Amino acid sequence: MKHRLPPPWQPAMPGRATHATSATGCWAVMTAALVAGLLLPGSAEAYVGPGAGFAFISSFLVLFTTMLAVVASLLIWPFRMLWRALTRRTRAVPKIRRLILVGFDGQDPQLTDRFLSQGKLPNFERLAKMGCYKRLKTTFPSISPVAWSSFSTGSHPARHNIYDFLDRDRRTYLPVLSSTKIGSVDRFLRLGPFQIPLEKPQIRLLRKSKPFWSILGEHNIWSTVLRVPITFPPDRFYGAQLSAMCVPDLLGTQGTFLLFTTRPAQTGFKEGGLRVPVTMQGDRVEGVLEGPENMLRVGSPPLQLPLVVDLDRKSQRATVTLGRETVELALGELSDWVPLTFNAVPGIKVRGIARIMMTEMNGHFSLYMTPIALDPEKPAMPISHPNYYSVYLSKLQGKFSTLGLAEDTWALNEKVIQDEDFWRLSMDIDDERQEMFWSALERLRKGCLVCVFDGTDRIQHMYWRYIDPGHPADDGAQSEHRDAIERLYIKNDKLVGELLDRLQEDDLLMVLSDHGFASFRRGVNLNRWLLDNGYLSLKEGADGAVEWLRGVDWSRTKAYCLGLSGMFFNIKGREEQGIVEPSEVDALKAQIGAKLRGLRDQEHDEVAIVEAFDTSKLYQGPYLENAPEFVIGYNRGYRTSWDCATGVVDAPLFEDNTKAWSGDHCVDPRLVPGVIFCNRPIDAESPALIDIAPTALQQFGITPPKYMDGVPLFADEPGSSR
Repeated sequence: MKHRLPPPWQPAMPGRATHATSATGCWAVMTAALVAGLLLPGSAEAYVGPGAGFAFISSFLVLFTTMLAVVASLLIWPFRMLWRALTRRTRAVPKIRRLILVGFDGQDPQLTDRFLSQGKLPNFERLAKMGCYKRLKTTFPSISPVAWSSFSTGSHPARHNIYDFLDRDRRTYLPVLSSTKIGSVDRFLRLGPFQIPLEKPQIRLLRKSKPFWSILGEHNIWSTVLRVPITFPPDRFYGAQLSAMCVPDLLGTQGTFLLFTTRPAQTGFKEGGLRVPVTMQGDRVEGVLEGPENMLRVGSPPLQLPLVVDLDRKSQRATVTLGRETVELALGELSDWVPLTFNAVPGIKVRGIARIMMTEMNGHFSLYMTPIALDPEKPAMPISHPNYYSVYLSKLQGKFSTLGLAEDTWALNEKVIQDEDFWRLSMDIDDERQEMFWSALERLRKGCLVCVFDGTDRIQHMYWRYIDPGHPADDGAQSEHRDAIERLYIKNDKLVGELLDRLQEDDLLMVLSDHGFASFRRGVNLNRWLLDNGYLSLKEGADGAVEWLRGVDWSRTKAYCLGLSGMFFNIKGREEQGIVEPSEVDALKAQIGAKLRGLRDQEHDEVAIVEAFDTSKLYQGPYLENAPEFVIGYNRGYRTSWDCATGVVDAPLFEDNTKAWSGDHCVDPRLVPGVIFCNRPIDAESPALIDIAPTALQQFGITPPKYMDGVPLFADEPGSSR
């Protein structure tokens, strides 16, 4: 998996995203805006968020350095090869020629079993008969950024430092993105109305431990890594990589859709979108598209493009002009990628791409625009390694989505688009990924290819309501996409079949998922529970209705929840206003854990929480101090409520989930294992996701480092018995 975060330190400006007025505030809110995209609802203003100027400064600097890198790479290539030969480590003796790892994010074993028994997955069955098919233990918690980080590093969260989409700032208690740190630009040279940045903004991946492809590279084994989550900014290693989860859009968010409309706004979108007013006179519609901040001008005003739409109501078509680009559209037709070029100052441009669709033109006018993705041919941020790899892919196959969470789940949640539109968007993204994958496979003579396909996760999130009878989000309306999940599994099966036909004799193929799936019928607000049970207190006069725990009295609060899976204690000496003595932590864990274990939803007479897992007993490592005190193991059908995830206290303890986002996996990880198929039998009886990295190293003749918690899946290596 996914997505919002209002900056509590700054009021919103009506009609557009909030923009920071200081460099430091800009970067703080940029971090918040990035966090906002990760499965969390909130205000549209905050979702776009200030800090989009990061895209602009990066565009100014990254494009320049990319061109230099291309030239330098060509010039120094002979010297690099000589140096590599002189400093080469003892060459490993590989057991295989190529390792191909295909990830289908969220592929569920129960659905897989059902479709296999019905004969709908013949190629998965063929692969299983060649080698094996087993359940694959996921991580605690069973959340994509945690799971894929464990996949790549072979380690538990206490060694790779990713515990959720979100972490908290211990000083302010506000959320921060767990995987990426955004630095600030504080120094500018002012020249009249212009300002020139005197430093490059820092952007740093917070995932710790080495991914296995970096270790392979140290042994001169090439890897191509396509869209594996938590690879932004990209790793630097002997290979090529296209980043995935947490790559923002051009506005600096995790995916803000736009709706240009003449309809008056009753309220703003709660999740992931902005309503942009336009004017209509006769058959002409006019408006303005606001892009990222122009940080080369004093005050950092937003870059703009004029929007002009000429309507032909008789033919139900329109001509849409955005800046210099003109697109002919029929009503309800989704365009191809539209290049968007913003002029910053003479000679400097910022580029993005988006798709548009006219959703109404009779009476009122509305035009939907996907989040503005970074243009892969001229990316405004570092999204690939080498820098020019995304340019190469764009030249090879045309424009493609670069957004980390590319499928626009929030437009469907807000009913701006319909089931058919979301399916089309998702399948087009899947097709783009397949084209990259086949191209990389064709060029890989030896080494490793890793590619993750996200569609399984996104389609199950949004269409689970159709396979769970009585789901609160299923309104009974007719939809030709009630079998969307099954159709995608069949589509993936065809990819597996084609891949099997292309395998060579000494290839090792693993097809796997990071976790399974479950229904999300009811939300649980544990901040409400903590308040009712005396572990959390509100300030005098606060009603607890604001987001991000802003009404909490920290001088009287022992525990709080933030994000999708964790409960934190307010520990003295760790949190800024901590009150729990370190010597009291174990007793408090025992007390709260006992109360949460088996917590019942009395209205539905069901167990909502199976167990609260003590993280100090789950794993050990140098980053354990950054873990929450508990990972909450929800039962099937339950999950952190949308309000709890965004720090709202004054909300029901239990409530129905009526959103299109109707399936999830943020539950007790024992309930949602992933799957693994391999073209050779594996020796492990209970394989786990953390075993993939050491297996990859073992198969290329490299001894896995001792810090890896996983062990190889094949028993032909000393010490690898299960």
